[in-house]
Amino acid sequence: MLRLAAAIGLAWLAGAGAAAPARIGVDEVDAALARAKVPAEAMVVLVQEVGASRPRLAWQPDVAVNPASIMKIVTTSAALDLLGPAWTWTTPVWLQGPVVEGALQGDLVIKGSGDPKLVLERIWLLLRRVRQMGVRDIRGDIVIDRSAFSIPDQSPGDFDNEPLRPYNARPDALLLNYRSLLATFTPDPARGVAAIAIDPPLAGVRADAAVPLGRGPCEDWRNELRADFTDPARVRFAGAFPLACGEKTWAVAYADPRSYAERLLPALWAEVGGQLQGRVREGIAPSARPAFEIASPPLADVIRDINKYSNNVMAQQLFLTLAATQGGTGTFEAGRIVVRRWLDEHVGASSVSVVLDNGSGLSREGRASARLLANVLEWAWSSPVMPELMSSFPVAGVDGTLKRSRPGRAHLKTGSLRDVAGVAGYVLGATGKRYVVIAIVNHANANAARPALDALVQWASDDLAVAPPAVGR
Repeated sequence: MLRLAAAIGLAWLAGAGAAAPARIGVDEVDAALARAKVPAEAMVVLVQEVGASRPRLAWQPDVAVNPASIMKIVTTSAALDLLGPAWTWTTPVWLQGPVVEGALQGDLVIKGSGDPKLVLERIWLLLRRVRQMGVRDIRGDIVIDRSAFSIPDQSPGDFDNEPLRPYNARPDALLLNYRSLLATFTPDPARGVAAIAIDPPLAGVRADAAVPLGRGPCEDWRNELRADFTDPARVRFAGAFPLACGEKTWAVAYADPRSYAERLLPALWAEVGGQLQGRVREGIAPSARPAFEIASPPLADVIRDINKYSNNVMAQQLFLTLAATQGGTGTFEAGRIVVRRWLDEHVGASSVSVVLDNGSGLSREGRASARLLANVLEWAWSSPVMPELMSSFPVAGVDGTLKRSRPGRAHLKTGSLRDVAGVAGYVLGATGKRYVVIAIVNHANANAARPALDALVQWASDDLAVAPPAVGR
C-alpha cells in the first residue's frame, strides 16, 4: 500500500535559510523522482474522484506544461462532442466524361475531405468501384482535389530532423496511406535470404527483393539491415536480417511525400486492371453531383486509433476537420479557435494558458495545465460520449501504447517527447471509485521519471485507506 504523506505547499522552507527540496507528497513518487534526478517542480499532478468537489492530490495543477500527446484528449473530446461518434468523412469521385467501350473519355476526379483512414485497402476499393462502373482505360488524367485544407508548406523532418519516421507525416485533405511504405521481411532459410515485400506499390520505385540472413540474435535488426530509404526511386538494404527474428515489418515514411499520390494511384490502378493515358495532377473538383462517394469508418473508431496508438497525423487530420466543419476553413489557426471556444463553453477551466498548436501534441510549443486536462476528463465522464472516449484510451498492460506497462485498472492516454513524459485518464480504485489522474513531467530526464508516473497511478488505485485531500502549490 502506498502511503500519502503531507503535501508541501512551498518548495523552500523559511527559517534559518536551509533549503529543503520540494515534495509532491506520495513517498514512492518522490523517491522515483529522486532516483531519476528530477525535481518535484518539474512535475504537475492532479488526482480527483470523478464528481468530487476537491482533489485527492494536487501539485502545481495550474502550471501550464507541454503535455505532448496527452493533448489528443482535448482534440478527440471536442470532436466527439461537436461531430458525434457516428460522424464520417466522405471522399467523392467524379467521372468527367462518358464511358465508351470501357474507356473514360475524360478525367477521374477524387476530392479529399480529410479522411484519416484512407489506407491502402480503402484506396484499392475506391479504384475497384471505378472498375465496376465499366472503366478500364482513363483517357484523361486522375485529378486530386486537396483544397479542403490549407496547410503551411513544411518538411516532415522539421520537428526533429527525422523525415522518415511515420509519426512526422504531414496532414493532407487527401491523405493516402499516410504517405508511408511497409517493408515485410520473411526468412527463407533454404535460400539463405529474407524475402522483402514492399507495400504499397509505387510507380517508378524499385526495391531489393531479398537480403542475406544473419546468424545473430534478434536485437537491433533494423540497424543490421543497413537500409537506405532516402532515394525516392530505390529502396536498398546493404546489411543482413537475423534469422532469429522470424517475420518482421517496418513502416517508414516515403522519402518524397509530394510525389506519393502520383506514384501510388497509377500503380494501384494498374493492379486492378486499369490503364491511365494521362497523369496524376492537382485540380479542383466540379460542383456537379459525384458518381459515387466512399465513407470513412465512424469517428468513434478513428479516435481509438488516434488515442490507443497516439497517431499524430490522424489527430492533425481531425483538428483540421474541426476547423473546416466548425470554423469554415481548414487551417490550424481556425482549428485553434474552434477548440478554444469549445473549451471555454464546456469545460469550466480557463483556456487562456492552453497552446493547442496542431492538436496532436507533436509540438514544442503545446501547453496545458493539469487542471484544464482534468476538467476535460470530468466533462467527458458525465457526457453522452464518455464510453467512446474512455474506450479509446490504452488499457494498462493490455493494448496500445500501454501494452508493455504494468497491468492495472486504468485507461490512460500517454504523452512522450524528448523532455516530456506523462499520463492522463481514468483509474479505478480498489474501493470502486473512479479517479481522474493527470501527471506530466517536463524535464531533460523526463523519460527516466516514468517509474514516478507508474507509482502515482498505483497510489491512485490503492485507495482503501485514503488520507485527507492534499493540495500542493
